[in-house]
Amino acid sequence: LIEADTERLQQIPDIGPVVAQSIVDFFAEAHNCEVIEQLRASGVHWDEHEGKSSLSAAAAPLQGKTFVLTGTLPTLSREEAKEKIEALGGKVSGSVSKKTDYVVVGADPGSKYDKAVGLGIIILDEGGLLTLLQ
Repeated sequence: LIEADTERLQQIPDIGPVVAQSIVDFFAEAHNCEVIEQLRASGVHWDEHEGKSSLSAAAAPLQGKTFVLTGTLPTLSREEAKEKIEALGGKVSGSVSKKTDYVVVGADPGSKYDKAVGLGIIILDEGGLLTLLQ
């Protein structure tokens, strides 16, 4: 990460040019690198891992799909719904955009529902979400 340039960083999902440049700028500061070296010398380490994207296609049927949750769901909390979506490779966002694939709507959904309808995004209720998760 310390050695990555903006082009390489932008290949990571959800990292655009602004975030990539911020990361490069952070590691360009000598003080930040010194602090990291001090942490390493003190025994702090970060395990290398593949991340959630290492799930197989069969284990991650929602890979690349973005969900927005709005309103109160009948039986699932938002956190439970988020965990279930992410466990299958999906991503949960806080706002609706043209990149959103599904909006899961509960009681009193508010403006996110209206925006999703306007953009033609697939609307699911909790039952539809649970069916999709199976």
